[in-house]
Amino acid sequence: MTGVAREKAAVLLSGGLDSTTALAWAQAAGFETVALTIDYGQRHACELDAARKVAAQRNVMDHRVIRIDLRSIGGSALTADIAVPRDRDEVGHDVPVTYVPARNLTFLAVLAGFAEAIGARDLVIGANVQDYSGYPDCRPEFLRAFERVANLGTTLGERGLGFTVHAPLLHLSKAGIVRLGTALGVDYRSTVSCYDPPAPFVHCGHCDACRLRRAGFIEAGIADPTVYVS
Repeated sequence: MTGVAREKAAVLLSGGLDSTTALAWAQAAGFETVALTIDYGQRHACELDAARKVAAQRNVMDHRVIRIDLRSIGGSALTADIAVPRDRDEVGHDVPVTYVPARNLTFLAVLAGFAEAIGARDLVIGANVQDYSGYPDCRPEFLRAFERVANLGTTLGERGLGFTVHAPLLHLSKAGIVRLGTALGVDYRSTVSCYDPPAPFVHCGHCDACRLRRAGFIEAGIADPTVYVS
């Protein structure tokens, strides 16, 4: 008996906690997953190794890593010689200096091109509520608008076979994401969230990403496998 072909989903995979959980969600939803990782000149380039490790662990057969030089634009602590904020009192209530100008807009556009080239109509991104309060390109309004633009500007859209943007973590807290990923068998030891990691797979413990990650495990009541400097 011939098996039924599954729909392909193209997942934007950074190697972090959120995108890895989104990948696991897509697989649990029955998609055949392919993944795209962007080497954009980020300060925390060790996340690229995390993405490769995650893709291998999750049996992603088609994982592409491509280079887009956003460091030449700058404007962010992740792509320029700007200090990464540490131990901020308010996380997620303003646009922090770690925002990379038009990053998700750029990434989703490339993801749509990748998906169209391989015949995938479903795009998956790990945007979530605790980011879109601070990052404008994680807002649900942005994701809906991008979906419309992608369907206007591609052959798939013109043929009525347009894209669907999935953001399965959008309304989850970090604790909710940790619980979901744990239930789906995610190995969070293989992920990197830190904006300025002191060593591969080691987290500083003080940047916004580290603090949200740590708080998520604590609130979820799940043992945190992350190695933090302090």
